[in-house]
Amino acid sequence: MEYLRNLGSAAVSTLVQKSGINLPFTLGPKVSSCETFWTLYDATKRDDGTPVSVFEYDLVHPLNKSSVPLARNSLRKLRTIRHPDILKFMDVVESDSAIFIMTERVRPLQTALQAMPPRGPQEREEWLLWGLHRVSVALTFINDSVSSTHGNVRPKSIFITPSGEWKLGGFEILSNPRDDLAVLYTMGGLLPEAMSYAPPEVKKSGWSALKDGPIHAADSYALGLLLHATFNPTDPFPATAQPPHPPPQPSSRGAIPQSVFPSFKKLLNPNPNTRMSPKVFLDIGMAKTVGEGSGFFSDNRLVKVCGGLDQFSLSSESEKGTLIRMLKDSASSFPPEFAAFRILPSLVSALEFGGASATSIVPLILQFGKNVPPDDYSRTVLMPLVKLYANPDRGMRMALLDSLPEYAEKLEKKIFVDQVWPHLQTGFSDTVAVIREATVRAMDLLSPKLNDRILNNDLLRHLARLQNDPEASIRTNTCILIGRLGPTLGYNTKRKVLIPAFSRALKDPFVRARVAGLMAFMATSDCYDVEDVAGKVIPNVAGATLDKEKLVRGQAFKALELFVKKLEAHAATMVSLLYFLLALHLRLFLPARDSVYRRRRDSRARIHAGIFRPSKYCELRNWCCWHPCLLGYYLHR
Repeated sequence: MEYLRNLGSAAVSTLVQKSGINLPFTLGPKVSSCETFWTLYDATKRDDGTPVSVFEYDLVHPLNKSSVPLARNSLRKLRTIRHPDILKFMDVVESDSAIFIMTERVRPLQTALQAMPPRGPQEREEWLLWGLHRVSVALTFINDSVSSTHGNVRPKSIFITPSGEWKLGGFEILSNPRDDLAVLYTMGGLLPEAMSYAPPEVKKSGWSALKDGPIHAADSYALGLLLHATFNPTDPFPATAQPPHPPPQPSSRGAIPQSVFPSFKKLLNPNPNTRMSPKVFLDIGMAKTVGEGSGFFSDNRLVKVCGGLDQFSLSSESEKGTLIRMLKDSASSFPPEFAAFRILPSLVSALEFGGASATSIVPLILQFGKNVPPDDYSRTVLMPLVKLYANPDRGMRMALLDSLPEYAEKLEKKIFVDQVWPHLQTGFSDTVAVIREATVRAMDLLSPKLNDRILNNDLLRHLARLQNDPEASIRTNTCILIGRLGPTLGYNTKRKVLIPAFSRALKDPFVRARVAGLMAFMATSDCYDVEDVAGKVIPNVAGATLDKEKLVRGQAFKALELFVKKLEAHAATMVSLLYFLLALHLRLFLPARDSVYRRRRDSRARIHAGIFRPSKYCELRNWCCWHPCLLGYYLHR
C-alpha cells in the first residue's frame, strides 16, 4: 500500500481495480494524512462525477496492525450515526489490505485554517465561533442521543465542507459504555497523539477511567482544548493541560473571546464530575439574553443565518422578512464559500418548495451567485433557475424575467431551447397583461439563444397575435421587438413578415405604436429589396405624413427622407452600371470590328471609309460612351 500511495492517484485507482476491487470512485490527489493511520484523498464518484472525499485505512502497514479494530470501528459508527453536523458517509470498499470510506467532499480543519484568506479579526472570530457551535451540536447529539463518547475531539477530527461548515469525524474510538465492542476503554491510546487531548483522569489512570465518569467528560475536556487550538493556533496548550492541571489563568486566554472564556475554564475543569458538558456549553452560548459569559452563539451572525435558513419554511412572514433583509444588507461581508455553497442552496430550496417570495429571493440568488466559481455557476445557479420556469406561479415568472439581465448571457443555447422555451412561450398567451409584456421584453435578451425554427416560425406566430393585443403597450413593444429581430430573420421571412407587421403598426390607434412602426421601418431599411422600398415601404410611410399627431408626422418625414435617399443612391448605381457595360462592350468588341473592316473591299466600305477610318475608332469609342444612342447604329450597320 505504501507503493500505491506514492504513485499518482490515477495509477492507484487503476492498480486497485486490477486487484479485483470495484471502486465506485476515481481517486484524485492526496490531501492529508494522520501519520500511517489514514490518508485523505480528493475523489469523484464514477456514476455522476460528484466531488467526494475518500479515507484510506491501510490495514497491512506494520505500524497499523494493532489499530485495525479502530479502522473498522470508524466505518461501523460512520455508517450508523447520521446527523447534519457529522461527516456524511456515502459508500465503502473493503479488502484484506485496505478500507476505502467515501464521504462528502471535505478538507481537514488544519488545512482550512492555514489556507484561510486574510480576514478581519471580527470575521475570523465569527467564523470560528460558528464552527465551534456546529461541533458542540454534534457532540451533544453523540453524548445525549447516541449515549456515546467520541473520545477523539481534536483539529484532525474536524473537517470543512466546500461551504465552510464544520463536520465532526474521527470516529475511530467512538464508543458506547454498554457496547461489547467498545474500543475507547482498551485501545484509546493507540491513536496518534492520543494523550495530547486526553483529560486529566485518563493521564492519571488510563482510558478505562472514563467508564466511571460522566459520558461527556473526555469530550468536554477535548472541546476546551479544541477551542484554544482554533483561536490560538500558534500557542502551546495552557498549563492546565499538564499535571497538576491548575485552573486556566487569564493570561492563557489569548484570542479567545471574552464572552467565551468563563465557559472555556469550566470545560477544562480537572474534576470530571463538575466539568461542563457540551450541552451546557451549547445552551449557555445560545442563551437569548446576551450577557457576560453567555449568548456568544446566539449573537453570531452566521449562526443566525443558518438557523433562519434551516427553519425558513416554518418561520412567520416577519421572520422571513427580517432574514431576507439581513442577507441583502450583509451579502458582501459573508465568506465567499459560505455564501456560494450554504446560503445559495438554501435560498434555491426555499423557492422550489414554496414558502418564499420569489420577488425578493431570486435577486438574492443572483447576488450570492456572483461568489460561485465559473465552473460551478451553471450547476449551482443557472440550473435551479431554469427549473423554476416550469413553476406556474406568476410571481415566480415575473421575478425570473425581471432578473433576466443578470443571467441571460450565461444560458447555453441548448438548455434554453430544450428547458426554458417550452415554458416561457406560455407567457405570450397568459391572461395577465403584465406577464405577456414581460415575456415580450425578455425576448430581446433571449433571441440570440433561439434556433432558426423557433425564430422564424414559433416566435413570429406569437408576435403576430400580440400585434392585436388589447394592451397598447404590448402592441408597441411587439413592434419594437420585431424591428430588432428583423436583421436576424431568414430572407423569405423578412419579405413576408416585416412590411405587413410595420404597416399594421402604422394604423394602430396608439401614437407610440405608430411611431414604433416608423422607427422599425428605418431600423430594418437594409432588409428590403429596392422594388419593395419603392412599391410598398414608401407608400405606407407616406400616409403617415398626414397623421394628426405631430410626433408621427415628424418621424414619417425622417423615414421618407431615408428611403428616398436609398432610391436615389440605387438609381445612380443603375446609370453608372450602364456606362460601365457600354465601355466594356466597346473595349472587347470594337477591335474585332476593326479587323473585319480592313478586310472589306466592297464599294459600301469604301464609301464609308472617309467617315469610319480605322484611325478614328479610338475617338469613336470614347464618344460612344457619352452618346449611347449612336452605339446601336454602329454595332448594327
